[in-house]
Amino acid sequence: MVQTSPALIKIAAAWLLGLMLAIAAAVIAIVVINNTVAGPQQPVRDYLQALRDGDGSKALGLLHAKVPRANAAMLDGSALKKSAERISDVKLGSPQQQPDGQSKVTVSYTIDGSQLSSDFFLQRTGTDWLFFSRWSMVPTTLPTLNVSVVNESQASLNGVPVSMPSGSNSFSVFYPGEFQGSYEGTFFKADPSRATVTGPQSPSEPLAIATKATPALVQQVDSRIHEFLDGCAKQQVLQPAGCPFYFSTNNRIIAPVQWSIAQYPKVTIDPYNGKWVIAPLAGKAQLSTKQMDLFTGAVSDLKPLQNFNFTARLDVSGSAITVTPVVDY
Repeated sequence: MVQTSPALIKIAAAWLLGLMLAIAAAVIAIVVINNTVAGPQQPVRDYLQALRDGDGSKALGLLHAKVPRANAAMLDGSALKKSAERISDVKLGSPQQQPDGQSKVTVSYTIDGSQLSSDFFLQRTGTDWLFFSRWSMVPTTLPTLNVSVVNESQASLNGVPVSMPSGSNSFSVFYPGEFQGSYEGTFFKADPSRATVTGPQSPSEPLAIATKATPALVQQVDSRIHEFLDGCAKQQVLQPAGCPFYFSTNNRIIAPVQWSIAQYPKVTIDPYNGKWVIAPLAGKAQLSTKQMDLFTGAVSDLKPLQNFNFTARLDVSGSAITVTPVVDY
């Protein structure tokens, strides 16, 4: 009979234990890699990083998304990077198995203090090196963001100049992301307005860029109105020609007629029917003269305060401003 020495038995046992430990370590490593680097979360991590990098080609490839027929200005470069700038506190949830064999990864994050989330669906597309699963996002379609701007044919979206024919346009966008629209001009501007996109569904409300007249424009129009009314006040007659105020009396005027503007109109400029219009103007004019009663011959001061109303047309062409008073008697 062949006898085995105790030393050989110990060596064999040690080798067997080492082999078992190596196999266990390999199994654990495969499980860990499949749940991290090779898991369904990794394509989502790569996609979010592509958004932060402004790499639209990589993001589109990872998302496997169809691009709708819309303006593509937000799908790459600085505009794309800006859409991801305000995303913070990003957390990827554990993969959730779906009935159809897909896996859902929910990403939670914060934008401007609001807690939001986006769902990504992935499917297993094969294996690498026999053990490691390969995951890919389920194909989808990019959402479309509708943008409008008041009385302008261009605007700024995420810091990029964009064309706005007839005051509106539609843009293909990635998600999640925040999009900021604004307009800045000499005579008209709009405070920034924002829209957040969290999934492939298009936002129900358009991003509205509400342009309004700048103080510089209001000041210039106000100056033109003042000039017009001051010109009317210089006419020493009871009814200044082409002016919105006048006075009528049956008595005889026996002193020079003096007009002054007691209250100038407040100028307000609003959008209307695709144009910029000056709201109806109202003010007060002070008349100062003397009159004689034709029946009694009594002389008295005449100082009525006259309310007046009128409108004015506004035309803005480049840096040229035209204000045309319109007086109806």
